[in-house]
Amino acid sequence: MQARALRTWIRTPLLLMAVAEASILYSSLYFGTIVTYGTVAAFEIGHGSIVFPATLQAAVVLVSLIAMGLYQFHQRFYFRDAVLRVLFGLVVGYLALAVVFYAIPPVAVEQEVANLSFAYSLVLLLGLRYFFLSTVDKNVFRRRSVIYGAGERAASLLALRRSADRRGFKIVGRVAAPGDTIVGDRSEVLVTNGKSITDYAIERDAEEIVIAMDERRGNLPVGELLDARLKGLDVIDLLEFLERETGKIRIDLVNPGWLIFSPGFRISRLRKVSKRTVDVIVSTALILLAWPIMLLVALAIVLEDGVSAPILYRQKRVGEGSKLFRVLKFRSMSVDAEADGKAVWAKKDDKRVTRVGAFLRKSRLDELPQVFNVLRGEMSLVGPRPERPEFVDELRKKIPYYAERHAVKPGITGWAQLRYSYGASEEDAAEKLQYDLYYIKNQSLMLDILIILQTVEIVLWGKGAR
Repeated sequence: MQARALRTWIRTPLLLMAVAEASILYSSLYFGTIVTYGTVAAFEIGHGSIVFPATLQAAVVLVSLIAMGLYQFHQRFYFRDAVLRVLFGLVVGYLALAVVFYAIPPVAVEQEVANLSFAYSLVLLLGLRYFFLSTVDKNVFRRRSVIYGAGERAASLLALRRSADRRGFKIVGRVAAPGDTIVGDRSEVLVTNGKSITDYAIERDAEEIVIAMDERRGNLPVGELLDARLKGLDVIDLLEFLERETGKIRIDLVNPGWLIFSPGFRISRLRKVSKRTVDVIVSTALILLAWPIMLLVALAIVLEDGVSAPILYRQKRVGEGSKLFRVLKFRSMSVDAEADGKAVWAKKDDKRVTRVGAFLRKSRLDELPQVFNVLRGEMSLVGPRPERPEFVDELRKKIPYYAERHAVKPGITGWAQLRYSYGASEEDAAEKLQYDLYYIKNQSLMLDILIILQTVEIVLWGKGAR
């Protein structure tokens, strides 16, 4: 089950959990206050209303938990991983609160109250997480889906084998469509024998019918599907279904007509203004906060390679509208990494990477100078990663729709970086393109903010670095 808000799919379990955890964080300040002062009224005599500091605490700590990757529906980790992330998220959140309380003394709370609030939050959040991880793979929140089609296109659903990939739906029936050559276990496929697809779906207590026919022309049961819609069943195209469930657009199934007529791919003037505003504000803040780190990185590079070696690496990349620009990075490879002038994909344990460079890549600090590319308008904070023109020329020839990723500005981080590990091959480029197309189709301010917050997890846990 899921809802759609501001062009972004929000899973019902995650939404409910966010509300529950926000309530825990909000009430934790009341708990600490009552234990320390006896009553909330006694606290408010010397501090004013508790509502604002409690709301502030819930908001700041919840953002910290999001940044720890605790709200990714398809993430697979065990309870011990959740314990670590919740604990780390609470520590970071409460440290951020300490800074806020120091800057705004009227809303500050005593250390004893904060400590009790922290302990209360930790215990209840871990209990809630244990319950979530124990039930998320049950059928409580899954949409019951009937698949109309049993051929090659329908087989793409059977390829979603991980339980984490099937958390959003449960297949309660497969119905062969006219013209389909059945793929997979024939015993699981029903031939309707005169029964309408609507009646079959209602018998199975389905909520939606997924159209996955190999050949629609002349075979689509329009009357039956209209009847299904009028009886309250959702009818959804396979591509939209996979987009919703996997967070990517399957380029092996898509066609130009679907891209043209499907909702999304709209970039309004308001969207452009809001995106540019966030880019300028956040990149400026990053420069102000991170300049000491940048100086230390520059010093480390100089100490390793000498004063004569360059600190920054400027490289041509393909940007919005296929325009070339020079991306800025802290140099992480040896000066002669491409002495023969040929572009080479980075590899795991690449010998060209320096010792300082290995740390920079692992921590993503080598990407910091790209905030200047953002300020210059060549990049955005969020978007497809910019690729080298040598690779782009080849990938355009081999991968359908690859050129479409240049419809927006490239980004320092992006949806593909959250959902897929580091890519250094044509196969990886094709896989990441599917996530990039999803972002371009569904981009919104909310999605940008979620990506920026969850990038913190990528940095802290070193996921996908190479």
